[in-house]
Amino acid sequence: MSRALDRPALTAAVLAIGDELLLGDLVNTNAAWLGQQCAAAGVRVVSSAVVGDDIERIAAAVGRGLQDAQVVLLTGGLGPTSDDVTRSAVALVAGVPLERSASLEDELRVKFAAYGYVMPDSVLVQADVPQGARVLDNPLGSAPGLVLQVGDQLVVAVPGPPHEMKATVAPVLAELAARSGTVVVTRTLHCAGVGESDVADRIGQALSIPAGVALAYLAGSGGVVRVRFTGTTVAQLQPLVDAATAALGRDVFGFDDDTLPGVVSALLRDRGATVGTAESLTGGLLASALVDLPGSSDVFRGGLLPYATKLKTDLVGVEPAVLSSHGAVSEQTALALARGARGRTGATYGLGTTGVAGPAAQDGHPAGTMHVAVVGPSGERVISRRLPGDRQRVRHLAVTLTLDLLRRTLTDPG
Repeated sequence: MSRALDRPALTAAVLAIGDELLLGDLVNTNAAWLGQQCAAAGVRVVSSAVVGDDIERIAAAVGRGLQDAQVVLLTGGLGPTSDDVTRSAVALVAGVPLERSASLEDELRVKFAAYGYVMPDSVLVQADVPQGARVLDNPLGSAPGLVLQVGDQLVVAVPGPPHEMKATVAPVLAELAARSGTVVVTRTLHCAGVGESDVADRIGQALSIPAGVALAYLAGSGGVVRVRFTGTTVAQLQPLVDAATAALGRDVFGFDDDTLPGVVSALLRDRGATVGTAESLTGGLLASALVDLPGSSDVFRGGLLPYATKLKTDLVGVEPAVLSSHGAVSEQTALALARGARGRTGATYGLGTTGVAGPAAQDGHPAGTMHVAVVGPSGERVISRRLPGDRQRVRHLAVTLTLDLLRRTLTDPG
């Protein structure tokens, strides 16, 4: 939910191209990223759509975009295969022919030679450029981007793979920011272990949002809630950030670009501490969240995956009496897993997770049942929840709750 900010004047329409997006084979993450980057550049995205691999449909969608916005941003359809028709559609809209660029041909040959691949002749279609278009370098792939002036408006086409899209469109975003002349500043608080409605209630009671500032609550799939303030200066936003932080207290784990695994890793590193994991419910997701970070070997000792009940004893050292008395899905077993993780890996802190991801109940425990524990020098902590959602959501929520429990332990060991 959000409260609107007065919008900047420069507008954009975003079009994602590809049958694979319409069929659900790929998720359109490009539109979300471009929306964020345009907002930061002072550009208002007024529409966003997905169009299949059809020249006429793409051209019609670009035409609609030009009716609504000053800039049309297209992603995808610039590759060398028969279904990559974006460049032809852009040329159709502009009423210009495609021209083969000799310099682009040379660049493609050089790139493929560097890759160690034999270049098929079909790849050279990527050297076809609408007459009058400016070429955008793609440092991470073979398909270049294109910028074409249509009247007093811009059509920008960039590759679809997200890493290529981000690298190719970067100079255009910088140009749009300069053209918009609007400074947009955002500050974001990240919260864990608390729901979006609770966060909104506490913020609403503590803050009065002035004119010219937008407030948005963004609930993530992993259980992290973001509170985002948008304005025009840091000085305008900082008092609001301070007041919101005071209102939310220890539920705030970071700001702006912080992530929960990153914050936890930094806390461990600052204390010269390490962590080990024993995961049943989360099946390696917890360890993966930690090792995804550069320098994770400084703080992560290792992880155990005792998914089968017998391995909880054989691999981690959980006493059979604990399992027979309390069951594999219990607070006692979560604590025993955390103790075993700490002992077997030689870490300062041990983390244990157990539960029922679903969709079916297990041993009388409903889907979504979760127990996670932290064991360290200052003692032991365990939390139990009944989590909502499907199997993947339950597992990802459990990772967030476990890392947050460790964060709270590290910041308040008493």
